[in-house]
Amino acid sequence: MSLYLDTDIPAALVQRLQSDDAGIRRVAVMELADHEEEAWLPALVHALQDGDATVRLEAAQRLAGWDVEEVVRALAQALLDGAEPVRLAAAQSVSELKDPQAGAALLPWAEHADTFARAAALRGLRELRLLEAAPAALASLAHAQAVVRREAVGVLGWLKHTDALVALAALAQTDADADVRRAAVGALGFASGAAVAQVQPALLATLGDSAWAVREEAATTLGKLRVDAVPELVTALDDAYWQVRLRAARALGLLRQPEAVPALGTLMAHEVSNLRKEAVIALGEIGGDTARALLDAALADPDPEVRKLARLGLARQGQTA
Repeated sequence: MSLYLDTDIPAALVQRLQSDDAGIRRVAVMELADHEEEAWLPALVHALQDGDATVRLEAAQRLAGWDVEEVVRALAQALLDGAEPVRLAAAQSVSELKDPQAGAALLPWAEHADTFARAAALRGLRELRLLEAAPAALASLAHAQAVVRREAVGVLGWLKHTDALVALAALAQTDADADVRRAAVGALGFASGAAVAQVQPALLATLGDSAWAVREEAATTLGKLRVDAVPELVTALDDAYWQVRLRAARALGLLRQPEAVPALGTLMAHEVSNLRKEAVIALGEIGGDTARALLDAALADPDPEVRKLARLGLARQGQTA
């Protein structure tokens, strides 16, 4: 009873929280959380230690959104819970943190020996942009488990940590896990200035990666950074996966180089309408006589969205359709 002495939690609710019936305790935890009283948080946190996993699970879920250091520490500890649903719920709640000051309690966990706890802590730290998380993230790039490496890449990407670019470029080309390579390629998108030239070789190399999702990300990042890679992106327009072709077309539109127009024109007969749309957008961005002729032809496309985009592209160039 001492846990509840200094709170205004109704006696009837306290009684249910202390019931011998786990089902009653779980419902009591739900009621406790529904009041959203910060003074009642210790009782909600205490439920993470309940002897029944369903009660702990309810508490872990209900603590989401409470950016309070006491809560963060308790949720971090729950990452080691013996019940997998509780661990997963705690990880989800940790990932929803918005307050960097409270999230700082995760920093020690970003180097924890337990793989799940470490990955979850890194994921929670990602959007908080705590510079103090960089050392742990850099160290985690060499972790044996792909899930940890992937989350570490996310932290460094959100931090736009320029000191990590060399390591990220290497990871993008050599990591054994395709998801890690894809994340690393995407993270290279924060490069700027002279650093763009530094990461360009890695991006061009990953445009030929064995995994199509990595190639797709490489095309996206090349366009984002406006890397002059027209020949390589034109080659990517022949990729076996239309998703890669789409991103390559988008990147070529961003680069606005006329030499890409003929290759983009070949996409206008593709069966995937989303690809035709992207090609039309790119042609509208690039402009010129050949592009206008292709846009004129696209006015007869069977997809109304393609026709609409063709009209917009022509209007952009001062020509009415």
